[in-house]
Amino acid sequence: MSASPAVKGPASYFPTIEKKYGRPVSEWFGVIEGAPFAKHMELVRWLKDEHGLGHGHANALVAYVLARGE
Repeated sequence: MSASPAVKGPASYFPTIEKKYGRPVSEWFGVIEGAPFAKHMELVRWLKDEHGLGHGHANALVAYVLARGE
């Protein structure tokens, strides 16, 4: 019986983000992609201020989206 490898990095936050904020992470990706900012910390601050996300959750979402190159 093989276990699935543990999810690491920003994606490890995704189940908690979906549960806490009631939206799938794919929606958050769209929010970030449509944001009026491009720099990592600007996006994190914006998600915190405008959407009420905690710092760690905002940081994880932004890091993931920016790493994808979108």
